[in-house]
Amino acid sequence: MEAYIVDWLSLLVRWLHLIAGIAWIGASFYFVWLDNSLEPSPAGGNARVFGELWSVHGGGFYHNEKFLLGPEKLPATLHWFKWRPTRRGFRGWRCSRSCTGGARERI
Repeated sequence: MEAYIVDWLSLLVRWLHLIAGIAWIGASFYFVWLDNSLEPSPAGGNARVFGELWSVHGGGFYHNEKFLLGPEKLPATLHWFKWRPTRRGFRGWRCSRSCTGGARERI
């Protein structure tokens, strides 16, 4: 019975890893699109802003600005996407170790 539960847990972890990987790739495509869609800032705007983009999603309007150097004052809440790929790589490594049962060490 224990092997049966382990097999189901392994399958669940693999599917979760696959779905998270697809979401991560989607987020990567979003940021590539975002960088490629930036419009130059209007004259008289903030000189530190490299480009901006207005978009609409779900009935809400979004205004994104890209600073090549950080803004003069950072907001209290800053959403940081730097660690997402690192976490994804670590989780992939951990999943491959658990799914193979450490078989690579025995080879």
